[in-house]
Amino acid sequence: MISTFFAVAFRNILKNRRRSLVTLLAFGVGFAALSLFRGYTTNVFEELRSSAILDEGLGHLTISKEGWREKGSLDPEKYLLTKDELDKVAAIVKAEPGVVMVSPKLNLAGLASNGKVSQIFIAEGVVPEDFKALSRADAKVRSKLSQQTPDAVEIGEGLARLMDIQGGEGSAVLSGVTLAGQMNAIDVQVVRAFNTGVPDTNDKFVRMPLELAQQLYETDRADRILVLLDDVEATEATRTNLLTKLRGAGLSMEIKTWEELSVFFAGTNEMLGILLSFMGSIVLVIVVMSVINTMGVAVMERTREIGTLRALGLKKQGTVTLFALEGAMLGVLGCLIGTAIHTAVWAVIKVAQPMYTPPGFSEEVPFVIAYVPEFLVGLGFFMVVFALFAAILPASRASKQSVVVSLGHI
Repeated sequence: MISTFFAVAFRNILKNRRRSLVTLLAFGVGFAALSLFRGYTTNVFEELRSSAILDEGLGHLTISKEGWREKGSLDPEKYLLTKDELDKVAAIVKAEPGVVMVSPKLNLAGLASNGKVSQIFIAEGVVPEDFKALSRADAKVRSKLSQQTPDAVEIGEGLARLMDIQGGEGSAVLSGVTLAGQMNAIDVQVVRAFNTGVPDTNDKFVRMPLELAQQLYETDRADRILVLLDDVEATEATRTNLLTKLRGAGLSMEIKTWEELSVFFAGTNEMLGILLSFMGSIVLVIVVMSVINTMGVAVMERTREIGTLRALGLKKQGTVTLFALEGAMLGVLGCLIGTAIHTAVWAVIKVAQPMYTPPGFSEEVPFVIAYVPEFLVGLGFFMVVFALFAAILPASRASKQSVVVSLGHI
């Protein structure tokens, strides 16, 4: 009986080829548009996550004294981690399973000068070897900072241009206010100019060895500790465990995740999620209306056929089932067409490797669409279910007509 229903439903789809083709194309294009956009957002999410953890140097977790982010600039000495505190925190964190790296950092700001002009800079003091370990495996250019060159610094390309440092190499003087409130200056050697990727920092940023930053600040302290894990999924669990252990050791610390610190990631991810939901709503409405229209016209054209089937003993439920199967088959065929379109576009983009400049970036990045099989399966399931129920609506109304009225329909 079921096989007969499937055969009849398939023949009815073929009988109205033009109408069925239009419905299938609407279904397929909508499916492909949603799945391609989902592939794009998935890739953007992965790239932003890698950029925040590695390129921005946030790691998975950042440990600092409680209140440092709100009040650290008002009373730096109070909220900096002392040498003893750094050692205690590092010992506790390194003992936690899954921790790959523990590295102190220090932020500072001041004026950079080449002897002729001066520019405001914001700097980050890092442990050179730890920072290199954060670099991506496919990085084209790696940091030139080293323990063997303690006076070497790297600066943003915009800052190098403003200071007329040709080829990314030259000398400069960095000056700033120490913890004691006095001015201090150090001579540095610029060994590389790099693009920070963000226009707002490209003309201000300086990266230097931690010891050099401490020398300029006249301190042996750091303001935070970066923690790198072997599994990003363990971030929240590790934070909870470390907070418990640190407080148990009498250390008043706060721990922020990379998601909390990367404002750009949070905003972009939320925006893309809203766009995907909005697009999904539009596509589902189009698909449902297309199926309802196709099945509604089919029901009107086949009213006498429905009456004949009812007269031969087919129950109301059987009539609804027949049209529901037609809707479901349209859904399945539409999803297959959509998958084919999605795969073709994905393959073309993968081969062509187009480049574009995202908002807020200062350099081009590759346009990549991730292939997400689980999303294709999930989207296909929901769209087939929507198509099935969309077909039930007109069929249910037709099945409620009396057999005599259906047979007399013109």
